[in-house]
Amino acid sequence: MWRKAAGAALLALAVGYFYHTNPELPQQVLQYLSLPHPSTQSDPTLEQVISTAWETLITAPASQWGRVAVGVNACVDVVVSGIGLLQALAVDPGLGRDHEVLHSKEDLKEAFIHYMERGSAAERFFTDKEVFQRIARAAAEYPGAQLYVGGNAALIGQKLATYPQLMVLLCGPVGPKLHEMLDEQIIVPPESLQETDEYHLILEYKAGEQWGATRAPQANRFIFSHDVSNGEMRALEMFVASLDEFQPDLVVLSGLHMMEGQGRQMWEQRLKEAVAAISDVRNAVPVHLELASMTDKDYMNSIMQEVMPIVTSIGLNEQELLFLSQAGTGPHAELASWGGIPDVGRVSDILLWVLEQHGRSDPESEADLTRIHFHTLAYHVLATVDGHWANQVAAVAAGARVASIQACGLQSIDASKVVLRAPLEFHSSHGELREKLSLNPTEPVTVWHRGNVTFHLAPVLVCKQPLRTVGLGDAISAEGLVYSEIRPQLPFL
Repeated sequence: MWRKAAGAALLALAVGYFYHTNPELPQQVLQYLSLPHPSTQSDPTLEQVISTAWETLITAPASQWGRVAVGVNACVDVVVSGIGLLQALAVDPGLGRDHEVLHSKEDLKEAFIHYMERGSAAERFFTDKEVFQRIARAAAEYPGAQLYVGGNAALIGQKLATYPQLMVLLCGPVGPKLHEMLDEQIIVPPESLQETDEYHLILEYKAGEQWGATRAPQANRFIFSHDVSNGEMRALEMFVASLDEFQPDLVVLSGLHMMEGQGRQMWEQRLKEAVAAISDVRNAVPVHLELASMTDKDYMNSIMQEVMPIVTSIGLNEQELLFLSQAGTGPHAELASWGGIPDVGRVSDILLWVLEQHGRSDPESEADLTRIHFHTLAYHVLATVDGHWANQVAAVAAGARVASIQACGLQSIDASKVVLRAPLEFHSSHGELREKLSLNPTEPVTVWHRGNVTFHLAPVLVCKQPLRTVGLGDAISAEGLVYSEIRPQLPFL
């Protein structure tokens, strides 16, 4: 106290002395004292600059959707601590090993560890109904377990329903518990209602969480189920039949990945029927396909060859993109995994390859695919064929913003709770002819062109302590679609 008082007295004496020699000095001193100083005022962080810039960039499209039909996978998600549940099941930690299909608790443990040590999301089918039901009961009774709306279609529908101007139709296996949890704005056809719910178990883990010798590099989740209704896409034909009456402006389709666990003979036949059903959608209505985790290269290749050319837009993450390239022997198919944040140049190469091989980058092509929304933890990329889509700067930024908000469980971004992990410099390709690009925080959407395909990259402000990772990809795709505008194409004469 006495030091501060003495300092103040000395300052007063000094000012008084100089006042007699320079009467204007006190005003100068006051002006100096009122100026901001580096020691008292810090510059805004990159996270603050980016979140502020998003508010300017994210603008509504000139023409907005009015009616969106979503199908066909829907369920109830039981979200629980992965390590906690496995310990409750008396399973010991050990070595990780991937399994295309799960047959036992041992398979579940090995697959969970395999993906946990990589910090990657995955989804698998559990073949044994009785064992699955026992695990499901244990999960529902586990302390802290939570029940949520689940299934890509239902989650996308829930997100779209937060926009009052949108009328949303949801088709899928909707049981009583799920129906109770759905937004009241969502229309569910009577044919979609069933007596029992389908349950999916979501085993979550946090960044740095450890089980035995395995430590998670980042927060993520492992999903598994014994879900035959969604696995066989039983609601698909009913979904397409309902479109004539509903007359949507946009159709969102998901659930193809669920068929993988049903065996080759079933999915080969069902995929042909799915292609026929999708082809029945009116030509004027764009169709967005949301992909999810798969392990069968033949199945993924069949989707790529048969389904992708007849949809307008797809949404996928880094695992699905690399697996898609591996299944079709595309660019960088030799990579076993990304090994951290996916290289932007490699991502750009694969996205371009998909649009060239299975999309409409060639104006003479009969394919409909003109848009891919890629999302990973650190950044998102929208790749679109020129002349088909508008407002994509806003769309990719909106997707990035909702990823930050939803992961943190907030209504808006809190810059102190997020961190920028996107690369500040990157290349447009991994090949020799490439452009060096950089991220500008004040205009945080980087744009580049390759042929007649335009790429938009937005960084993600990654939540430091995410509350929930399930459904982020669905929310990202839904938000990107809300802010996207499709340009009508002139018919060929």
